[in-house]
Amino acid sequence: MTISSTMIATCSCGSVELKAFGKPIVSAACYCNDCQKGAAQIEALPSAPAVRDPDGGTAYALYRKDRFECSRGAELLRPHKLKDSSPTNRVVATCCNSAMFVNFDRGPHWVSAYRARFHGELPPLQARICTKFKPDGVVLSGDVPSYRSYPPSFIVKLLASRIAMALGR
Repeated sequence: MTISSTMIATCSCGSVELKAFGKPIVSAACYCNDCQKGAAQIEALPSAPAVRDPDGGTAYALYRKDRFECSRGAELLRPHKLKDSSPTNRVVATCCNSAMFVNFDRGPHWVSAYRARFHGELPPLQARICTKFKPDGVVLSGDVPSYRSYPPSFIVKLLASRIAMALGR
């Protein structure tokens, strides 16, 4: 995947379309309590497609905010918060209750797009993070590294993307 590539994500009915440009910062599945709880809330919405993978993780492709846009159906997007004071928004397409991406009221320079919403060749999963919260009895595949928390390499990739963004690269 090259920097000029464009990934397209749509809701399950096709009314909302997102575009992500270039290579994601990282592609990871998260098992933290908030991701599991947020996914369960969205999956409980009428006719909502699955958010979590069969092993309980939620797979994301993280993109810089300046490389991510809603190209169709923005008026159908609504944030879901675990609690009113949460800075985290799980953004859902109201037309079909598809989880589309996670963003923040303030702070981080990235958007965590739900990997399952993308079409075509997906960026490969690079890691499983926050696995200390995985559901009881789940045995994780050894196809990619698994980390109980956030590995230093994950943090370094986020910092490097912020620096590149600030430098206009």
